[in-house]
Amino acid sequence: MGRTPANGQGFQLKLDLRSGVPVYRQIIDQVRTGVAAGALAAGDQLPTVRQLAVDLAINPNTVLRAYRELELGGTLETHQGTGTFISNKKIVKNNAERERQLTQLASEAAARAGAAGFTLEELLDRLRELTPHSTPRR
Repeated sequence: MGRTPANGQGFQLKLDLRSGVPVYRQIIDQVRTGVAAGALAAGDQLPTVRQLAVDLAINPNTVLRAYRELELGGTLETHQGTGTFISNKKIVKNNAERERQLTQLASEAAARAGAAGFTLEELLDRLRELTPHSTPRR
């Protein structure tokens, strides 16, 4: 189902080859999520393109595409000869990216709940229970 390489820093990428989400997009989303969650911090080094491709058993061009997009978005910095690192820049997502990510998360949650025998209504009820009532919506 998924492949999980460790980079030696406690952060692991997990691919779900059956999710329908392109592999490069899964890498991008997980690195961004790792930064947002604090599992990856500014200055942390990521595996080389070649090493990550070997660990995940995927084409190096897929990793390269993900790293390039992360670099263009300001999440990563590549230093010739030393490697690829998490940038210290604040990541600002545009509305389209936020909507895409939210749709993906909701779809995955609904699919997993359905596969486990729960209805969408049960999932929504549980999400409402978990949501603090005083939290303003962005």
